[in-house]
Amino acid sequence: MSKSEVLFAKSKEIMPGGVNSPVRAFRAVDRNPLFIEKAKGSRIMDVDGNAYIDYVCSWGPGILGHADDRVVEAVRKACERGLTFGAPTEQEYILAELVRRFMPSMEMIRLVSSGTEAVMSAVRVARGYTGRNKIVKFRGCYHGHSDGMLVKAGSGALTQSAPDSLGVPADYARNTLVAEYNHLLSVETLFEEFGSDIAAVIVEPVAANMGVVLPEEGFLQGLREITDRYHSLLIFDEVITGFRLSLGGAQEYFGVKPDLTTLGKIIGGGMPMAAYGGRRDIMEMVSPVGGVYQAGTLSGNPVATAAGIATLEILEERGKSLYSWLQVHTLQIAEAIKSHFGKAVCVNQIGSLLSVFFTEKDVVDYETAISSDTEKYAEYFRYMLGQGIYLAPSQYEAMFVSAAHSEEDVERTCAAVRGFCPN
Repeated sequence: MSKSEVLFAKSKEIMPGGVNSPVRAFRAVDRNPLFIEKAKGSRIMDVDGNAYIDYVCSWGPGILGHADDRVVEAVRKACERGLTFGAPTEQEYILAELVRRFMPSMEMIRLVSSGTEAVMSAVRVARGYTGRNKIVKFRGCYHGHSDGMLVKAGSGALTQSAPDSLGVPADYARNTLVAEYNHLLSVETLFEEFGSDIAAVIVEPVAANMGVVLPEEGFLQGLREITDRYHSLLIFDEVITGFRLSLGGAQEYFGVKPDLTTLGKIIGGGMPMAAYGGRRDIMEMVSPVGGVYQAGTLSGNPVATAAGIATLEILEERGKSLYSWLQVHTLQIAEAIKSHFGKAVCVNQIGSLLSVFFTEKDVVDYETAISSDTEKYAEYFRYMLGQGIYLAPSQYEAMFVSAAHSEEDVERTCAAVRGFCPN
């Protein structure tokens, strides 16, 4: 047995499924997961000594690649000063000010420790500010594992939501309405019936948890218009798109200003860090100023803020040239996939985000996303892994290109794609 197999067998005895997050278990691709020993730049290495070109990038944070020297040095210095204080630090202000400069819609910001916590808090603030209970989300969009967000559309009307996990009371589901991504009419229908009790619409401006699905022209602008008309709030979940599509996130990329924004992944530079923020009058509802309570012992952790500041400063220094470079090389991989598979696949790509769907349909929403042949994707994943290319082990996750991926990495990846002959 390989070391990864031995470790997985041991881990399953003490951790549910042998992992601390479900997708790591590799069940979707019917094989044991790799246990990673170290990573640098564009490469990860498992405990058996195998190196891979990594396009998972820790599910998004690694826009600079792994263990960037400046980020590591910032973390080292922060560790020497102390790991946690439970008290304010200058670093928290510096990071918040950076974020506000890049995303002016975030007039006030609260740092937290995870994307789930950021979304949960933003939703609570939206309810507190509006005095309303219901939230609209979109089928196929993932906003963390808090109870109110783990719902899906039922087999009946859009308004019939059901919990998507055991342990979630039906009462939570009743206050979460589910619409269809890229279908404004489904949103209008919900507002016509429940508009006076809808606190907010929350959306991934680019869906990246049913695979990458781009917003159709006018969709995000339509959400802005509907929420304004009904005096509800618009929340952009930019946990994935924040600082990835541009320094100002998807809201800058598409020119749509949300009322609240949630951030994660890149903002922590590889450390556990997230944030939520928005209009000043809304954020002043948060304790200790207002009556919406939210707290966290490790919020604004000094080590995580150091990593976040270093990462955002590097992104600012490299500016548009970096984002152009990421776009060009991600598009190069996308074109190689399209050229090789032809009409047998749909490839969705924007900036440094990419997904390949094994379907002849254009993937524009949840229904078309799930038309993809997941068994064919699993075959593709296993083949690419054998070629030393590490992709997401689930059809419904994004491929991430980082600043550390070299021309040679991209060319090797394209060559590997061209060598795949599906059964």
